[in-house]
Amino acid sequence: MEHYKTRSVDHPQRQQPERAPQRRPDRPIGGVPAQGGGGRPRPAAAPGLRVRMPRPRLTGLGGGLFACVAMTLAGGIAWLLFGGSLLAYGLLFLPVAAATALWVRPADLITAPISAPIAFAAGVWPISGGSGGFGAEVMGIVSALSLHAGWLYGGTLVSALIVVVRKAVLISRRRLPRRTA
Repeated sequence: MEHYKTRSVDHPQRQQPERAPQRRPDRPIGGVPAQGGGGRPRPAAAPGLRVRMPRPRLTGLGGGLFACVAMTLAGGIAWLLFGGSLLAYGLLFLPVAAATALWVRPADLITAPISAPIAFAAGVWPISGGSGGFGAEVMGIVSALSLHAGWLYGGTLVSALIVVVRKAVLISRRRLPRRTA
């Protein structure tokens, strides 16, 4: 049986020469901050460029937990300030569903439209109007979900549309270098 060599004896492995660190144009020489104090130099923004703020990147589970906690707080706020108004709760649901779809990381995009209805159901408990016992509370939640399904569908649709647009943008960015090459 023949054994093949992975390296040729005639051509030993070449080592790359070490490079001297290059000075970045956005950092001043000597580490003196460009603007103001703080110890860290700030990069100089070119004219016409927007400085983007960092956006949160939630995992699928993190997005679901964010949505559930936000909607539970929204349900409490609607109960305290608006007397349990499902209109106010539905209006608060739309931005939470949109924020969840915008903040979830690209690998977990499919979880945003799934977690939106779960969060709506989790947060509707304070304003569901059930009283008396466990069965009455469950019936109050079911009634609130069935009577105000329009808000539920609307928020889920908003979340799904944002996810579809984000996915299309990601796909177009992946294909863009292939077209120019």
